[in-house]
Amino acid sequence: MKKYILIVCGLLLTTQVLADPVVTFKFDTPEREALFHKLGNELRCLVCQNQSIADSNAGLAKDLRTEIYEMIEAGKSESQIIDFMVARYGDYVLYRPPFKLQTALLWLGPMLVFLLGVFFALKLIRGQRKVPADTEISASERARLHDLQAQSRDLK
Repeated sequence: MKKYILIVCGLLLTTQVLADPVVTFKFDTPEREALFHKLGNELRCLVCQNQSIADSNAGLAKDLRTEIYEMIEAGKSESQIIDFMVARYGDYVLYRPPFKLQTALLWLGPMLVFLLGVFFALKLIRGQRKVPADTEISASERARLHDLQAQSRDLK
């Protein structure tokens, strides 16, 4: 019993050591705080898969949150902060990148995949409707089929 108590206490202590402190930011106005939260949800964490920097606990996301906070406190506008992030990390940092040549496949890719799927589904369906002309069975084959069905009924 003592062994299990030691294991449980050890696990509890380990989780306390591994827990990261939550960094909180203080803002002068509610508008600045709202801007911080808006940007945190609109910018993608570059380390995590499809997480915003507000949701991520990665080191880079923490650094980006701090950087956004400092830029907001310095009086930078939303567009200035977004332009800075895009210049530094590329369009990938945005959840909704602008439509341009470099991002055309990103915007049009899902539609192209959908249209290809519809095309191949229709082709498959049309191919199943066509019955080849040589599928007619001869009289001898018809008689053999009739005999097999009769044998099947007799076995039941």
